[in-house]
Amino acid sequence: ILKTSELLKTKLGLDEDTILTICGKFKQKLFHERFDPSSGGSIDDLRVRHWEESISETLGSCSSSSLAARCYYLWKNSRLEVLRLSPEVSGLLKSLRSRYKLLLLTNGEAQTQREKVEVVRCEEFFDAVVIGGEHPEQKPFSSIFRMCFQLLEVEAEDCVMVGDSLDTDIQGALTPESGPRCGLAVQSTLFQTFQ
Repeated sequence: ILKTSELLKTKLGLDEDTILTICGKFKQKLFHERFDPSSGGSIDDLRVRHWEESISETLGSCSSSSLAARCYYLWKNSRLEVLRLSPEVSGLLKSLRSRYKLLLLTNGEAQTQREKVEVVRCEEFFDAVVIGGEHPEQKPFSSIFRMCFQLLEVEAEDCVMVGDSLDTDIQGALTPESGPRCGLAVQSTLFQTFQ
């Protein structure tokens, strides 16, 4: 958001409070976002509109779609540039993968999650990567967990679920239909960002 704030300040000559309002509106739109891939647009198109609406709502006038696009891509690319696995987590995953089958299961819109997985190069740490947005159901539904077991060719009772969300990761994994016997919630520090 910092780089995008600077762009808004430079292009529109806005004060800090106005910029904070625009960025706050964008964050709220992002938080409440509902993306339908069958709508014909991309997640990028939707998020450019979030910026355009946030600027318009704050300033009371139509904003430039090219400025909104610049804000979005600056925000997106800045986030991806700093997304990294910490050295400790990388080492842990390599060690675990030498002894166990590992699968990364993440919820979210397919394009967005794939971009993150690629930037972090997660494929080298996991036997499989499953993006919930590429399937009919995401966590906490048991169907996605069963699909993961089949993908790894393992039995549910032989699995351990590690996640940062009690509601989606752990509770979803502990349903009778899903089967893992253990759930472990961890603080969301798997990805470390550097700025």
